[in-house]
Amino acid sequence: MDMPKPNDAHKKLAKLAGSWRGEEIMHPSPWAPAAHKAQGKIRSAVGVDGFLVSGEYEQSRDGAVTYRGHSVYWYDDEKKRYVLHWWDSMGMAPNVFEGGFQGDVLTMTTVSPMGHHKVVYDVSKPDEMRWKMESSQDGQKWTPMMDGTYRREK
Repeated sequence: MDMPKPNDAHKKLAKLAGSWRGEEIMHPSPWAPAAHKAQGKIRSAVGVDGFLVSGEYEQSRDGAVTYRGHSVYWYDDEKKRYVLHWWDSMGMAPNVFEGGFQGDVLTMTTVSPMGHHKVVYDVSKPDEMRWKMESSQDGQKWTPMMDGTYRREK
């Protein structure tokens, strides 16, 4: 029997892989009532023979690390959906986001005890990734939480 091979949907996730660095804007939230800027670093790689991308995220402000996260992105062939498992330094159970690509823009959502959350990854420009996270109480009206523009490090 031949081993399964990643399909085009799996391969599309490779656009997220790499070393990225950029500026982030944190919008007012319950965790930080005033908007502020931060710096973000992402280091991610294709793994498990091309079936997923896993990564480490680090946010810093004024030279000190303020937040860390670990991501695993994969394509669920049965559901025909992209899935993100996200663990972070907030210490809660992992969030599981699901969604899909429209062109080179991946949009994923989750519902947790803290409400609805949406993440959008735009990898339409070479060596640039734009990212945003929004929150909602009802899943209809979205409020920005964070925006980032990252450049691929060579």
